[in-house]
Amino acid sequence: MLRSTFAGFNTAQLGMAASQRALDVVGQNIANINTPGYTRQRLDIASLNTVKGNFYNADPSINVGFGVEMTGVSQLRDPFLDIQYRSQIAKVGTSDAHSAGYEQLATIFDEATLDGVREAFRSITSSLQSFSDQSGNEEFDSMVRSNMQVLLNLLRDDSIRLQDIRNDMQTGFASTDVADVNELLTNIANLNQNIKNSQILGNPALELMDERNSLLDELASYLPITTNYREQTVGPGYTVEVLDVIFTDTNGKKYKLVSDGFSGSFDAEVREQPVSLRLSDTMGNTTDVTNLLGNGTLKGTLDILNKSGDFDNSDVKGLGYYEKALDNLVATFANAFNEANKSLKTDANGNFIPAKDNNGNEIKDAKGNPVYEREDCPLFEKVDPTKDFSAQNIKLASKWLSGEYRITTSIIPIDGVIGSTASDNINTMIDLMGKDHRFVVDSTINGTPKSTTFFTGSFYDCFAELENTLGIDAKSSETMLSNQILVLNQTSNSRDAISGVSLDEEGMNLLHYNQSYNAAARLMTTLDEALDKLINGTGVVGR
Repeated sequence: MLRSTFAGFNTAQLGMAASQRALDVVGQNIANINTPGYTRQRLDIASLNTVKGNFYNADPSINVGFGVEMTGVSQLRDPFLDIQYRSQIAKVGTSDAHSAGYEQLATIFDEATLDGVREAFRSITSSLQSFSDQSGNEEFDSMVRSNMQVLLNLLRDDSIRLQDIRNDMQTGFASTDVADVNELLTNIANLNQNIKNSQILGNPALELMDERNSLLDELASYLPITTNYREQTVGPGYTVEVLDVIFTDTNGKKYKLVSDGFSGSFDAEVREQPVSLRLSDTMGNTTDVTNLLGNGTLKGTLDILNKSGDFDNSDVKGLGYYEKALDNLVATFANAFNEANKSLKTDANGNFIPAKDNNGNEIKDAKGNPVYEREDCPLFEKVDPTKDFSAQNIKLASKWLSGEYRITTSIIPIDGVIGSTASDNINTMIDLMGKDHRFVVDSTINGTPKSTTFFTGSFYDCFAELENTLGIDAKSSETMLSNQILVLNQTSNSRDAISGVSLDEEGMNLLHYNQSYNAAARLMTTLDEALDKLINGTGVVGR
């Protein structure tokens, strides 16, 4: 059986058509070299099926195909690199949120270039020393009181700014971060539907896939996600590929954020502490995932908002750590000075009342001086008496402000009388400014009380320690962020090496497909010459 005379022309024509379409694809790649998110495309071709093909001569083992078949246009992507990239960008999102939070805190605790709380502590010490030299001069009592007021104002301002940072972060978390995630989920679900509809109509919708991949990358920066591609039957013997987006929590439980054309959503509760985050998946199940996020911007922001480091046994010193530490510094300072300013009690005759032990014996100090009972003359009061001292719940005592009493200068009478220039108690207060204090924060973890000593030292050093701690946290976060960005860039480069458009490679493809087009055209010319010989150069005997 002879092969069809014109089959070779069909083979050449298919070769030219495939080369021409390949050139079109190369042109598409070059045109989109600067398009964000564009994935390099290629023409998929296969040898045309030789089943029931013609044979040369009579040997049935010599089968010849019918040329080339264009099976479609596909994207060049490596799913493994996509997984790596999205996993790494989630880690970057966590560190970036931490770094941004510490950067805001630095505006409060970084006093390297300004006179703030530390300078106020120094001023109090200086004014007390001046008062000790002039203990009978009420003007120096007013100087100490003025410096105390400056300190309280600075501490209150720091606390208010901490609260402002918390409020801003809470508002941004709910109205920006969570809202953006929900919008991304909705857009991905809509793209899923559009891609499926296009594929049903025979359009591969590669550009829509590029847009979806860009959204998936952006979503991965907020929380760790994985993707699952599955075949869905849309008609007898006809299937299309659909995408599911899955979030896996730290316990290993999986939630479908997007399934085909349906999407879940997140909801943040910021009216009370701690800030909570709930997830409603595509099945309608609602779960509190506040503490179940492995990585991402959402986790990083929640860490800063909710965690208090050593005070709640967490791994991040968030806003709560610095709020509680600052409040404890204020409370320790106020209680120490209120205790130190207690004055001596007197009886009805104006005599000091000796202090006695449990056996009724009068108490003497280390120098043998009698110790007398003392009564409260607080220098500081609580704005709200029902709450503990804190940076916003403290003020100068009203009786000290009104002059009803002032700083207790001495608690060691000589011959039953306190001298007008005695200053032993002022010296005790000066010692208070320099001595070591234990700064202890009490908290409750899962119903269990816990006391944490976060620093031992002077008031000045305690505030400086907060500044140092923040500096270490910020530096650690920045270093972690830099390292993770480096790894992310390396992964991105590896992915771009496959999915990105290279002018050198596309230039080589232009030459390659142009030559293949010319070769197919040359085949057609050759076949034409052979056919001309067959028709015009044979069978002429007898004419």
